[in-house]
Amino acid sequence: MSIRIIDSSTARQLPWKNGKGVTLELAIAPPDAGLDDFDWRISSARVDSAGPFSHYPGIDRSLGLLSGAGLRLNLPEQVSLELDSHTPVVAFPGELDVQTKLLDGPVQDFNLMSRRSRWQHRLHYRELQGQQWLGSSAVLFIYCCSGAGLTCARADNAPISLSVGQGLLVQNEAGPWRLTNQGRSGLYLARLEPTSAGQEAIDRLGDNWL
Repeated sequence: MSIRIIDSSTARQLPWKNGKGVTLELAIAPPDAGLDDFDWRISSARVDSAGPFSHYPGIDRSLGLLSGAGLRLNLPEQVSLELDSHTPVVAFPGELDVQTKLLDGPVQDFNLMSRRSRWQHRLHYRELQGQQWLGSSAVLFIYCCSGAGLTCARADNAPISLSVGQGLLVQNEAGPWRLTNQGRSGLYLARLEPTSAGQEAIDRLGDNWL
């Protein structure tokens, strides 16, 4: 069980798998995993130019938009996805050949990846004004991406304050969580649940998987 604050300003910087950019790694499981053997990974990257995405066989990917006008993702068989203010989250399999095009200048993205044989994930964008309640997940990541800061509280914990660029990573902790603010905040909410195979691996590792 674990609750911790993740700050993008202190996240470690790593090269993209294809070497064409730099990523801020916010969280990864297992903690000592690399780009070829992680179970799940949460990161953020700046995209300055058009080009290919890295290949991640067996990985499901979801992208969110943190800043900039957006991206067009060109997939095989003439399929394209647009990540912009109207569609702030897109999802696709990591093994596909994906070519990206900037809609209007560089962007900063939010990237959630999970190994589909072990984990399932969901990524949502929400605007918070006032109060919202969140239920439990095996892994819950609350990331404040714009606007006012917010406070995350649970009945048995002291309130935790988040500023823009900070996230709260909650692993195997029961909810609900109450989110409040004094203005308007843009949030990305990442949820991960283990598949049956993933749960068996977690049970074997015990607390060491966190």
